[in-house]
Amino acid sequence: MYITRSAFALALLAAAAACGTAPAHEPVNTALSAEAAETESARLNAWFETKFDAAVARDPMRQTYLGIKDRYDEWSDPSEAFERAELEIQRAEVAEMKASFDFEKLDPQAKLSWRLAEYELERAEAAFPFRNHNYTFNQMFGVQSGIPAFLINQHTVTSAADAEAYIARLNGVPAYLGQHVDNARASAGLGIKPPAFVYDYVLSDARGLITGYPFSGKDDGSADSPLMADIRAKTAALVTNGSLTAEAAADLNARAAAALVTSVGPAYEAAIAELERQQKTATKDDGAWKLPDGEAYYNMRLAQMTTTDLTADEIHQIGLDEVARIHAEMQAIMTQVGFKGSLQDFFEFMRTDPRFYKPETPEGRAEYLAEAEAAIAKMKGDLPKLFNTFPKADMVVKAVEPFREKSAGKAFYSRPAPDGSRPGIYYANLYVMADMPTYQLEALAFHEGIPGHHMQIAIAQELEGIPSFRKFGGYTAYSEGWGLYTELVPKELGYYSDPYSDFGRLAMEIWRAARLVVDTGIHDKKWTREEAVKYLMDNTPNPQGDCEKAIDRYIVMPGQATAYKIGMLKIVELRERARAQLGDKFDIREFHDIVLRDGPVPLAVLEETVDAWLAGKKA
Repeated sequence: MYITRSAFALALLAAAAACGTAPAHEPVNTALSAEAAETESARLNAWFETKFDAAVARDPMRQTYLGIKDRYDEWSDPSEAFERAELEIQRAEVAEMKASFDFEKLDPQAKLSWRLAEYELERAEAAFPFRNHNYTFNQMFGVQSGIPAFLINQHTVTSAADAEAYIARLNGVPAYLGQHVDNARASAGLGIKPPAFVYDYVLSDARGLITGYPFSGKDDGSADSPLMADIRAKTAALVTNGSLTAEAAADLNARAAAALVTSVGPAYEAAIAELERQQKTATKDDGAWKLPDGEAYYNMRLAQMTTTDLTADEIHQIGLDEVARIHAEMQAIMTQVGFKGSLQDFFEFMRTDPRFYKPETPEGRAEYLAEAEAAIAKMKGDLPKLFNTFPKADMVVKAVEPFREKSAGKAFYSRPAPDGSRPGIYYANLYVMADMPTYQLEALAFHEGIPGHHMQIAIAQELEGIPSFRKFGGYTAYSEGWGLYTELVPKELGYYSDPYSDFGRLAMEIWRAARLVVDTGIHDKKWTREEAVKYLMDNTPNPQGDCEKAIDRYIVMPGQATAYKIGMLKIVELRERARAQLGDKFDIREFHDIVLRDGPVPLAVLEETVDAWLAGKKA
């Protein structure tokens, strides 16, 4: 969920590619005229835009995410036939690119776009054999909660036509959700089902969506189902701003209620029936190793998530080493605050002392959000000390909605609409306040918001002069590595002055280091869920519920959690290399511009970019 500049040897992209990138061209030594490069590059960039627009046109939900209201009444096609057709299109387009353009006449940015197009095809080819391995219904990104999250957060209603499209999408749920049910049934037939614990989560989500009016209760707005409450609020806003009469809004609401009863309800009941059927034979085996070709699948996931060729054993050891290093820093803070006892005793103190937790009340939740907003507002004022480039898009802080807070992750970010119609959103999950310690509040807000994901993602999609597939694409190691790196950066500005807050920063970092251990432990070394939870409890200060929910996440998203620390380690390594080579000439703002100015890239490409910048600075 989503690039570089100077010319570089083809072998670089081979190193960056998870599955390896075969050289297509050797660099030439002859200088090209700037005019020829500009012309050929402009042609290629225009071609990329045409292909990007065509891909977006085939995907109605992607259009909505991008703020485009074409096909606003439709869902995307989740069938295998569509996925297979998209891969064939991608293959044909890369072939067309090679036949229609002269690589040697391109400028450095266009050459990078070319190579990334090849790289993206290779990633798609590597993943396609495992297209059935993802769990269609899961507690992290399952379709059962994805449908309401999409309608509530992405389908904006600024006119009666938008409301009509919303109702049409409600009526389209049976086909869309039904295809997902078929996909899950087909995967189950191959022996690919989520572990037993997942079913309670997803069944709770599904049942919650069809609870309340119009499925039960009265039409007075007091106990609306999540989608009824959403459409009612959106039509009410149109009445308030004068775009709609009260009578027209009432008619739209009535039609939405009918669509919920006749379309959404039966579709969800059918999904619930299938999930209940699968639940009866679900097992407690948690790792990817249990799946058909599970080892190959997990190796593919590690490569795609980290954009490296690190093995599971290597990643596991990096995690162990990082956990040991951070433990030493935590012990120093423990000494600083005068705590007597072991590090595990200190962890228990941090888990249980009420000073570190807001009350489990509406007021406590409001206080948490207000303090997160304040932390981000303060950081906004300090951004000129860290950056020369700033996004135009704004960012807001929201609590995860009730319909998905029970199963959703601890915190996450939703990108802004490119046209400015929707800000970036930092979601904090306040379902259980005991899982959201205040000593981690600053670091979490910086990671998900500013200077973390919002700076990276919003800047990327506002870049000029590069193709849209680069602006809106992504590499998890790059984006999540950046997010984790930006938890560290504020310390250099004087943030985390309270030792407990600095401990919170370290707690967030060790959490990501421990992920390397438990993710590989679960999926490669056949650890049980209980063993993985125990490792987190023994080595991090996070509360039990936090540890359990995290392991549940890593189980259904193999490899994803390894990207954070691997990406951060590379960015820190490159920054310290720059400091060492430039000395007094090092400017953190310039370094950050170099890291962000071309959008997301594989880690090896990022390294080449920084090295080229350093060479230029020293020339």
